[in-house]
Amino acid sequence: MSHIPASSALSRFRVLDLSRVRAGPTCVKQLADFGADVIKIESPPGVDATEGMGGPRAGPDFQNLHRNKRSMTLNLKVPEGRDVFTRLAKNADVVVENYRPDVKFRLGVDYESLQAINPRIVLASISGFGQDGPYVDRPGFDQIAQGMSGLMSVTGRPGEGPMRTGAAIADVSAGLYAALGVLTALLEREVSGRGQWVQSSLLMAGISLLDFQAARYLMEGDVPTQVGNDHPTSMPTSAYTTADGYINVAASGEGMWKRLCPAIGRPELLARAEFEGAANRARNRKSLNAELNAALSAKRSEEWIPILNAAGVPCGPIYRMDQVFADAQVQHLQAAAKVKHPLLGDIRVVNQAVGLSRTPATMASATPEIGQHTEEVLAEAGYSGSEIADLRAKKAI
Repeated sequence: MSHIPASSALSRFRVLDLSRVRAGPTCVKQLADFGADVIKIESPPGVDATEGMGGPRAGPDFQNLHRNKRSMTLNLKVPEGRDVFTRLAKNADVVVENYRPDVKFRLGVDYESLQAINPRIVLASISGFGQDGPYVDRPGFDQIAQGMSGLMSVTGRPGEGPMRTGAAIADVSAGLYAALGVLTALLEREVSGRGQWVQSSLLMAGISLLDFQAARYLMEGDVPTQVGNDHPTSMPTSAYTTADGYINVAASGEGMWKRLCPAIGRPELLARAEFEGAANRARNRKSLNAELNAALSAKRSEEWIPILNAAGVPCGPIYRMDQVFADAQVQHLQAAAKVKHPLLGDIRVVNQAVGLSRTPATMASATPEIGQHTEEVLAEAGYSGSEIADLRAKKAI
């Protein structure tokens, strides 16, 4: 069975996926979901010392990251395996890897080697700290990047020490930035006819995600600190106590502030000098939050949300994961996508976040078994049955 594209949007592109764990697969997932012919190249069992780092193949993490791909095994540590990769690269559009920076050179999948084979090829390299520099030899890991980027210094409550975010945010964002870079390079190639080397790193992704927090320091020398659930500068924006739990309220700006106070039955707060203007509300956040918590504790969360929304004040519940996927709007957006797995049956994965009106992403196929499409891909590349058998005998596949 040949490639079944998940969409026609990127179906003209072929991607050789050498990536592992999360950042690289996140990048490739974006391309696969929109129809690129992604060939996930995996080492034969027992070859790779990092085998299994992506978690169990039948587990939710692996199944979520590797849908809409084909899988082949290829041992790049032997000459015959590298020869196969060279033949595949001649007709590929993109190669994605997240090895340590030096590994690609040993395996011959660095950009200079690839562009000599195929000048149109785009190589995406995702690393912990970049492709050169003083930290080039350090292993990259999401939480390490969260700490070094400054994310952990602004996450959590004051005085309780640094706190990681509840998701692998550096990994995921590095993958998404890499996907954006790949698409940009493919667009540029339409003009120049040449590929290029796309690079992203967990460290730069984490710094980029800090956005206005980093900009505050760069422009004003302001070192942001932990403020818990509060917004660093725009108050009142926080998680507030209700009669039965918590809700998020984001009354940023004078207009929302002036609508919030009457809506919660506390119009007199508008006349309080310590709450006049954004700077004062941020400076006096402790007393401001105390007043709002007292007012909002009078009703249950489900009562406050329609009241505040009707007043034009952004607010919302704070969900557990089961509540997220039970929410009517989440279901309307089809955030959970069904896919049929030949062994696991019907499973659900996280749907593609980007919607296209004419060529949307779909879940065309579940994560393949390791090496499921090896012979199919090799046959497409012109290998005969006897040549494939010879590659298998030499443990190249």
